[in-house]
Amino acid sequence: MNKSTKLYFVAIIPPPSMREEVMHLKSFCAEKYASKAALRSPAHITLHMPFAFREDRIETLIATMKEIAIGQKSFHVEHCGFGCFEPRVIYIDVQLTEALAELRTHTVSSMRKKLGLLNADYKNDGFHPHMTIAFRDLKKPMFHKAWEEFENKHFEQSWDCNAISLLKHDGQVWHIAQDFPFTIEK
Repeated sequence: MNKSTKLYFVAIIPPPSMREEVMHLKSFCAEKYASKAALRSPAHITLHMPFAFREDRIETLIATMKEIAIGQKSFHVEHCGFGCFEPRVIYIDVQLTEALAELRTHTVSSMRKKLGLLNADYKNDGFHPHMTIAFRDLKKPMFHKAWEEFENKHFEQSWDCNAISLLKHDGQVWHIAQDFPFTIEK
């Protein structure tokens, strides 16, 4: 029995056009502000922080993901401007709606109850949905320069969320392992 573990996390992935736009912003931050870490994952809104999971139990993880998606209704995601977590993170802001908050709560609860996985909130600040464009390797002096550029920059986008995704780390970057479309039981 293979007991090796891999890193995973659960997220909402925007449509391809939005992913391209976010990747362009990540590339801009990498080139101008030397912050390349955000390039290691596709554009996303994290619902459950990264966790290690045994490969020989992957079917239970997939079954749980399918259960989370069942009964979920599509909802609108809106972005308005940029935000930051000083002194290292710059992101595209995501409006916290009731539907998004409920999906996140349902995801975290299901992962804990079905799989025993905890979702440690960063610095115990709770859920603040966002799409990161620069983080971790963004040095403090560059953070301040980048934030000066982004804090008043206009950014408005919206799209419909109709699935959750499981992302898997390959040792270097994150990939979308599988999408789980929302389904309404009849």
